[in-house]
Amino acid sequence: MNIKFKKLNKTIVNCKKCPRLANFVKKISLKKRKQNINEEYWGKPVTGFGDLNAKIMIIGLAPAAHGGTRTGRAFTGDKSGDFLFKSLYSAKISNQNFSKKINDGLKLNSTYITNILKCVPPGDKPKNNELTRCSNYFIQELDYLKNLTVIVALGKVAFDNCLKIYKKRFKINKKFEFKHGKKYLLPDNKTLIASYHPSPRNVNTKVVTANMINLLFKKAKRIAKF
Repeated sequence: MNIKFKKLNKTIVNCKKCPRLANFVKKISLKKRKQNINEEYWGKPVTGFGDLNAKIMIIGLAPAAHGGTRTGRAFTGDKSGDFLFKSLYSAKISNQNFSKKINDGLKLNSTYITNILKCVPPGDKPKNNELTRCSNYFIQELDYLKNLTVIVALGKVAFDNCLKIYKKRFKINKKFEFKHGKKYLLPDNKTLIASYHPSPRNVNTKVVTANMINLLFKKAKRIAKF
């Protein structure tokens, strides 16, 4: 890992700028789910991970309460992640079709996965000041990934908040519609692709299917040229 990312990740893990989020993460880590009762939870902000020469960035809004907050890695150890990594493996973006825990052998091909908010918020609803504070970390990730050309936003909330950061940073007023598979060229020449979130609700109600996500990641690879 390069020095910039090492320093950034250390800052993220030690961050306590949002007392409400820090307290909630601590509470989750002490009041564990029944099926994880004997596990030690990560219980800290969750950094991004993957290939630091990535051409594609995959973003969610925040770590899952008993996924990333438990395992210490984004989209790892929850049902959304289970679905996601089957698709990434199908698209030849990951070397395996599962992501259970840190050090499980997972490797990403030219792809970096992160969340806009590094801590899980109560009710999955962050406050604006929390998003503003945490957005600086996301901006640094964008800036440090020098080969990045495509951002895939999983879910409307991640899509909207990514655009909120871009609109503030680049002073853009254009309207962006959230529609699965729709792509937009951003002011820094990165392409933003909207994707339905692979949540259990969306999967079970067929709002999103494996084929839809597989095709979307293949499209992302074509745009990123790898």
